[in-house]
Amino acid sequence: MGYISKLQVIQRGGTNRQYYLICPSPLAAALELEKGETLEWVVRDRWTLEIRRRRADPGRGRHE
Repeated sequence: MGYISKLQVIQRGGTNRQYYLICPSPLAAALELEKGETLEWVVRDRWTLEIRRRRADPGRGRHE
């Protein structure tokens, strides 16, 4: 099953734009994402975006 998201853009000032792609809650839960996790975005080609979970710091517990 796929999850649909819309790209959001926030215009700050004249030329400063920020783009946001929201991760739906069921997808975040299935991936067991946690607040504050670092994710890496990799562009494979124009149609493929890969998101990788970065390894946590060894000294940091899973639940703080």
